Amino acid sequence: MGALDGIRVLSFNHFLSGPAAAQHLGDLGADVITVEPLTGAFQRNWAVANRFVDDISVNHITTGRNKRSIAVDLKSSEGIAAVKRLIATADVVMENFRPGTLDKLGLSEAEMRAVNPRIIIAATTGYGADGPYAKRPGQDVLLQAMAGLAAHTGSMETGPVAVGSVPIDHHAAALTVAGIIAALFERERTGVARRVEVNMLQAAMDLQGESITAWMNGADRTGPRGRDGMANWFSPAPYGIYATTDGHVMISMSKPVDLAQALNLPEFAAFTEKDGFDRRGEVSRKVREGMAALSTEDAVAKLSAVGVWHEVVRDYDGLRDNPQVAHLQAFTELNTEQGSPMVMLSHPVRYDGETPAIRRAPPALGAQSREVLAEAGFSDAEIAALIASGAVVETNKMRG
Repeated sequence: MGALDGIRVLSFNHFLSGPAAAQHLGDLGADVITVEPLTGAFQRNWAVANRFVDDISVNHITTGRNKRSIAVDLKSSEGIAAVKRLIATADVVMENFRPGTLDKLGLSEAEMRAVNPRIIIAATTGYGADGPYAKRPGQDVLLQAMAGLAAHTGSMETGPVAVGSVPIDHHAAALTVAGIIAALFERERTGVARRVEVNMLQAAMDLQGESITAWMNGADRTGPRGRDGMANWFSPAPYGIYATTDGHVMISMSKPVDLAQALNLPEFAAFTEKDGFDRRGEVSRKVREGMAALSTEDAVAKLSAVGVWHEVVRDYDGLRDNPQVAHLQAFTELNTEQGSPMVMLSHPVRYDGETPAIRRAPPALGAQSREVLAEAGFSDAEIAALIASGAVVETNKMRG
């Protein structure tokens, strides 16, 4: 049983943020039906690092579980008519096309509400439904540049740095899920069916809420990034990554007096916590010198002894051996139909200590076309006619 059992979601999403949001809803029990073009949604045909597992894109592994797939020609009148009959049975329609795309296909909000007045419509865009940037491509690294994330990452000495993952896409997905669940709750209380809009620009800003708010309210700064090894412009030293003889260690919140003891820096003995702000460069430079003389093992032992918050910098392989990751069962492994293992992140929220189960592996393109149409009231003859005309397809292919 899931919190969203009985809720049907039609997902017209592609790329990452929309499919990820739909997957979260599927994890919570919603019946998520992905409405894909005949050639398949982007995320099943393209893969980061060009990596496929038995022809399954790692992007589809990332965002495709707990869903069913129907493949429809949305440029045909028969396909649009079929989709409208599906909308009549749904609670939520999700899409992350550029603004106006569904309108051109004959699936405007007005047309969908004429079919189902209780439908909740959720749109995730790059910059919002309208405005001067509405038609721009909304891609994570571009938003990192526009929203200040790149400018505030890296160091003043070496320049801006792009974050090496796609945090804005994932945060936009989480905001979309929150908006949809809020709209479902309101509809049950009041009968009002809302349009939920999330844009990646505001998601990128929200992701930086603490530092943007400090900046906009006049916090003292000499630039948008940290200096002398500092991870940012707003924390007290030595907040940042420091090299050892054989690795790197992240040092978080700490007092200069504790650092004096851990790293044999007697000049810090009289420093106050305020000095951590006012004398950032001096503190971080001395910490860099002290850490550079130690092995990672020795540095960890010395920092731990005095209670300085720290962590060894590891790559993704470190997650495999992380005992807390194992305890949380943060990875789930399934086998493809050919028997190859595919690793995915588990749903990140627990309910009464339990992680929602994976009910369905990422589906093949149009794998459930027949059953979805039958559930929507299509007769066997109607389904056969749609498939014969090419308006709908059912395959066992993972790529289009």
